[in-house]
Amino acid sequence: MIQDQLRGLPARPGVYLFKDDAGNVVYVGKAKSLRPRVRSYFRGSNHSLKTLELVRHIDSVETIIVGSEAEALILEANLIKEHRPRFNIQLRDDKRYPYIKVTTNEPFPRVFVTRKLHSDGSRYFGPYTSVGLMREALDVIKRLYTVRSCRYNLPSETPERPCLDYHIGRCRAPCVGLQDQDSYRAMIDEILEILDGDTEEVRQGVEERMREASRALEFERAARLRDVLKGLDALARHQRVEKLRGGHYDVVGLARDGDMAATVVMRIRNGVLLGRDTQRFSGIGDETDASLITTFVSRYYLSRGVRTHRDLPREILIPEAFPDQELVEEILADEAGRRVEVRVPQRGARRRLAELAGDNARHALEDRLAALEQVEDRADEVLYDLRDRLDLKVVPRLMVCFDISHTQGSETVGGAAVFENAEPKKAEYRHMRIKGDWGNDDYRSMEEVVTRYFRRRLEEGRPLPDFVLIDGGKGQLSAAQKALAGLGVTDVALAALAKREELVYRPGRSEPVRIGRKNKALHVLQRIRDEAHRFAVTYNRKLRKKRTIGSDLANIPGIGPERQKMLLLRFGSVRGVRSATPEEISRIPGVSDVLVARILAYLGR
Repeated sequence: MIQDQLRGLPARPGVYLFKDDAGNVVYVGKAKSLRPRVRSYFRGSNHSLKTLELVRHIDSVETIIVGSEAEALILEANLIKEHRPRFNIQLRDDKRYPYIKVTTNEPFPRVFVTRKLHSDGSRYFGPYTSVGLMREALDVIKRLYTVRSCRYNLPSETPERPCLDYHIGRCRAPCVGLQDQDSYRAMIDEILEILDGDTEEVRQGVEERMREASRALEFERAARLRDVLKGLDALARHQRVEKLRGGHYDVVGLARDGDMAATVVMRIRNGVLLGRDTQRFSGIGDETDASLITTFVSRYYLSRGVRTHRDLPREILIPEAFPDQELVEEILADEAGRRVEVRVPQRGARRRLAELAGDNARHALEDRLAALEQVEDRADEVLYDLRDRLDLKVVPRLMVCFDISHTQGSETVGGAAVFENAEPKKAEYRHMRIKGDWGNDDYRSMEEVVTRYFRRRLEEGRPLPDFVLIDGGKGQLSAAQKALAGLGVTDVALAALAKREELVYRPGRSEPVRIGRKNKALHVLQRIRDEAHRFAVTYNRKLRKKRTIGSDLANIPGIGPERQKMLLLRFGSVRGVRSATPEEISRIPGVSDVLVARILAYLGR
């Protein structure tokens, strides 16, 4: 199959998706010319160990043709984010840092803390790695300004009377017309200046008001304004970095240790450090620094839903040049409507900033490694306890849990969640469609899933888990036991965790094992059980949605599977296709004007 696909590859820019025999996307890449790039994986022997392992898993390849190399780069980032293929470098946020959100898209904007970014026209400030600094900023705003806290859709939606905030002086009640939009927006503009780090002009105004209050013997008001000044000074002190001409930079730092790496982006605007965004890689293997920078920059700035939320700088300072550097500059310039330079600083203030970012990355990586060591130490205690309570032969460091999900006997799927040292190892999660016509027979389905999972690991010579957990009771446990026996696997511990009473069943024992509800060993079993359930249910829903969506387009004469796929990739959903203009639909390769008219007529346009 794969050889036939290789012969028919187009020599055009696009993205390729390698899939295994279960249909899972294992790698996503982009190419200026798909034909030579994809074929190169299957020619020659001078490949890295990681590439050789990837090729062993490739069963088929899917290609998506785009108009340019730039489009391919963006699509690659989006597809990696969507599929999280096991052979792509995994990039993750260390944690979800908070942002301050100002809803500038509203006539009367609100200011509040959020951990989620949305493309809704609002302004986001952060991320704040120091919650204390964020609180200082909010405290200054609260002391100085009367921002509404309500969620009314002003001015169309209004209450009958002002709330308590008005009566205690925290809001001037624009909701009932006691403050006009112009004065409210002027207040918001000052808040935006403060959050942008431009505090000097606001500070002068506060200082003058403090003097006026003092002259008028309003000492209580003067004291409040003095506290506001202290808050403004604290913000400036914490945020100020070396002033550079222009002052709009993202400074990227990189550090690596073994199979892990960390990046730090220091976001500087008007010479003020607004935040530090830390992200980490795992599974980097023998990837070069340039490859890591390519991966980071493309996904951080180009992936879906990210670029629209970022205030793009004038310069992005990076520690090492990478192959797609000029292409990234071109895309970002188009996005920003001005030049965005990506460069490696060689000397001076920019070089010192780059070194500072590198120091931050090393510190972040060291913190991460230390945290992992602590997690492993704590995990050891829990896993030893689990071994003793279930009378296992070995400490269950590598565990897999299986669950079955179906919709009234259809779209039956199995999910396998994997934990290593009591923590999820999501790159090893697996799902599969049930091939047997078992309907809602969970026992037969469980037997098939366990058989296929272990048979594949045996064929590939991969290590078997120490412990297998089944989501279910005695029936599911017996099915899994039968599957392992059929493969001759006798040295893997097996158990089932039944819901409700949370009882643990072991083979050959008439009575279940009871573990206290507050015991951490039980919590580990519950976590991996819940992960397997979530993973299986998510895959079942995806198949059900795909069948529903696909059927809508499949009924249109002339729309085959490939064109369905291209339409859905381009417009996101059937609703998106229905809303598209004829000109937009006609840009899809192979869609003629006649077919466009047929599609729109079928969808009710």
